[in-house]
Amino acid sequence: MTDKKIDMLVIDDDDINIFIIKKITIKTGYPVNMTAKGNGQLALDYLDGLLKNNVPFPQLILVDINMPVLNGWEFLEAYEAAGMPADVHIYMVSSSVYENDIEKAKSYGFVNGFISKPLSLERLTELFKQIFYQG
Repeated sequence: MTDKKIDMLVIDDDDINIFIIKKITIKTGYPVNMTAKGNGQLALDYLDGLLKNNVPFPQLILVDINMPVLNGWEFLEAYEAAGMPADVHIYMVSSSVYENDIEKAKSYGFVNGFISKPLSLERLTELFKQIFYQG
């Protein structure tokens, strides 16, 4: 691997889930800078700050659906309306097993997919490989 690092934003209000994702991220062996935000509004504010300060944007964003303040769907709406970068790998991550949530995620052209919780080491490694070796 090179010195390249993957910047990842996790948007989830569950501290245990964030802890698990951090541990899994380390086990992948990929160099990752992970930032976590507890709801969609905090994430939007964070991303807006990155853009305003010309700081590199995350290559990967994992978004939970059910959160306070601004849920995952509201985050996606605001993200798109704000004209945020479209070349980001965005995945909805949820414990929801409802087919309509999976279909709704597919309806956003800039969302790459839907991942059921818990996030596995194999799935996260697969995402990192896609990002790390693209282009």
